[in-house]
Amino acid sequence: MTDTFRVALAGNPNTGKSTLFNALTGLKQHTGNWAGKTVSVAEGTVRHKDKQYRFIDLPGTYSIFSNSADEEAARNYIIFEKPDITLVVVDATSLERNLNLALQILEMTKNVVICINLIDEADKRGITINERLMARRLGVPVIKLSARNRAGFPLLLDTIDRIVSGKITCEPAQFKYDGEIEAGIASLEPFVKEVVDDRISSRWVALRLLDGDESLLNELNERLKAKEETVCNLS
Repeated sequence: MTDTFRVALAGNPNTGKSTLFNALTGLKQHTGNWAGKTVSVAEGTVRHKDKQYRFIDLPGTYSIFSNSADEEAARNYIIFEKPDITLVVVDATSLERNLNLALQILEMTKNVVICINLIDEADKRGITINERLMARRLGVPVIKLSARNRAGFPLLLDTIDRIVSGKITCEPAQFKYDGEIEAGIASLEPFVKEVVDDRISSRWVALRLLDGDESLLNELNERLKAKEETVCNLS
C-alpha cells in the first residue's frame, strides 16, 4: 500500500504558487469548496519514489491574520488540518514583501519548505539569493526554482521525501518580540496549552489572542465543542 502525505501550498498572490501546483500535479487534480465555506480549493496528486502526495493549493493571501475568508481558510487548514508539509512559495524578485507571510507560517507549523520561485526572473535582474544562508537562519529547507520551466522540481520532491522520511528535521527559528509582548505570551501560554495540548503551537495561539484575533477564538471554540460532542456520542 502506497503511503500518502498531504502537502499544502501557501503564498502571496502572483508568486506563481498555482503555476507550481499545476506543473507538479498536471491533470491529476480537481477543484471544490471546503465544507461550509465559499472558498474554493484545488487538490492534485503526485507520485514520487514509493509515496503519493496530495497537494492542496491554498488561497493566495498576504497574511494569515484572518482579515478575509481566504486568509481564514488558509490559516485554518494549516493550523487545524495539519498538513504533513507546507510549501511557502515566494517571488525571488520580491523577497522582502513575500517573506512576511513565510515568517508567519513558520510560527504556526514545523515542517515548512520555502520555495523561491521565479528565480529565472531574478537572474535576469541581477538578483543573487543565498538560499543556504536563508535555510540556516530560518531553520527550514529553502529551494530555488522556476515553476514555469520546471526547474528545481527534482530537488523539491526529494526534499519533501526526505522530510516525511525523517531524514531532514525542520527546526523553524523562533522569533522574539519586545519585552511586553513576550511577557504576555509567557502568561497566556500555559493556559492555552491546557486547551490545545501539543496539537497546535500554544505560543502562536497566545500571540494571536494578544492581537485580539476573535475569529481564531471562535474557531477554537467551535472545534472544541464539536470534539466534546463526538466524545459524548461515542461514550
